[in-house]
Amino acid sequence: MAYLKPERPEKVTAPSLRASKERGERLVCLTAYDYPTARVVDEAGIDIILVGDSLGNVVLGYGNTVPVTLDEMVMHTRAVRRGVQRALLVADMPYGTFHTGADDTVRAALRLVKEAGAEAVKLEGGRARAHLVKRLVDEEIAVMGHIGLTPQSVNKLGGFRVQGKTAQAARKLLDDARALEDAGAFSIVLELVPREIAELITDSVKIPTIGIGAGLHCDIQVLVFHDLVGLSFGKLPRFVRQYTNLRETITDAISRWAEDVRTGAYPADAESYGLPAEAAQELNIKTHEKDAKVEK
Repeated sequence: MAYLKPERPEKVTAPSLRASKERGERLVCLTAYDYPTARVVDEAGIDIILVGDSLGNVVLGYGNTVPVTLDEMVMHTRAVRRGVQRALLVADMPYGTFHTGADDTVRAALRLVKEAGAEAVKLEGGRARAHLVKRLVDEEIAVMGHIGLTPQSVNKLGGFRVQGKTAQAARKLLDDARALEDAGAFSIVLELVPREIAELITDSVKIPTIGIGAGLHCDIQVLVFHDLVGLSFGKLPRFVRQYTNLRETITDAISRWAEDVRTGAYPADAESYGLPAEAAQELNIKTHEKDAKVEK
């Protein structure tokens, strides 16, 4: 397939993603978990912003995504919502919010949409979750699917491993993708899937695929913001390409500021506020340098 540069519509929506796939455009998705990051990501022209439950790992310091609560997802999504204008805003449904029946699933999704301002929700699982996807879509909630490695299933899977490496497992992934499409999902995340299987799925469904560790042929690529900019701790996954190292930049800035404080180089008179001469004279206080800023 020949891919084109997207036209950058004013507002990205769930239906517009399918149109982008039909035009052969490559789109980009990035996570964000707070207001300043969301503003930067949105203003950089990213098409989809995902408030992922990966915030458990990179923001809250959990060992995996399982402990993340719905209240935490609502709080972080609300913060991100304030910083987003153009991108499609998607929020993850955390572990436990769709395991106790369709009604509970709808209630949780409604909180993410109504309270937090998400424009869509993401739900992990394939054919086994298709009935939940259909119920959410019937309730007019846009749903992004997620198959392959599903991080919320880490305890069942026994770790983070590539999925779909056998013919049988690959057929199951394709079946899962088609089931999610039939249920009304507007896109599907493919995580840690062999590139050949990801290409097969991408060519087999009409809705966009979103790759993370799934090779070049997905319609959309997604990464975790902290991995992209060097704010993660520990070993990075093979699929991550780090484009800068903000951890080093921030550490250097903090160290230089701390040194200036300890040596008396900060704050300088130009970074302080001086007392007006009239008040200083009345109080019999000697004023400092003339270039000191006078607070008004």
